Amino acid sequence: MTVTTAATAPSTTTGAAAPVARGARPATTAAPAPRWAELAARATVWTTVPSGLWRIAFGLGIPVGFSGEFAEAAARHNPGWGTAYVVVLSALAETLAFLTVGLVRPWGEVVPRWIPLIGGRTVRPLAAVVPAAAGSAVLTWLGMTALFGGWQSNMSDPDAPHGVAGLVMTLCYLPLVAWGPLLALVTFAYARRTLGRR
Repeated sequence: MTVTTAATAPSTTTGAAAPVARGARPATTAAPAPRWAELAARATVWTTVPSGLWRIAFGLGIPVGFSGEFAEAAARHNPGWGTAYVVVLSALAETLAFLTVGLVRPWGEVVPRWIPLIGGRTVRPLAAVVPAAAGSAVLTWLGMTALFGGWQSNMSDPDAPHGVAGLVMTLCYLPLVAWGPLLALVTFAYARRTLGRR
């Protein structure tokens, strides 16, 4: 009679959250992500960087082209609590964009062991697909709204940056338009790999 002394990781074909045995190596639950999805995920992370740097410069009190009452109001808070606000906002945007990488990495399928309570468990595919799809839909809608009139309307404000300053601001925010569509592509690839394993 053979006695098994070490537990093995349960099958992940059901997609249910299941703990990985102590000392066992977490198994990935799907095939590797295609190269195009890897590239799209990396690009997604970079879409938020230019606008984040622009906001931080603004929060530090660096002149970015605003004038009139808006510039006076900003000068009262930047640097100051306004700095903290834009730094947190930029960090949040970058963190959310970075989560896209999880859709092409093993930690998007098996929770890293160092995370308390849920470390080592498999990620239910829909728990990643649903919020990612919703996020991509919202981001795409916001991007298209800005691209087709919203941004131009904001920049037509007399206090908004104009000339070179306006061009720099526009170029810094323009990559955000790609965030939603890129996230949608990566989400599609993740759903195809993980939901199709059933």
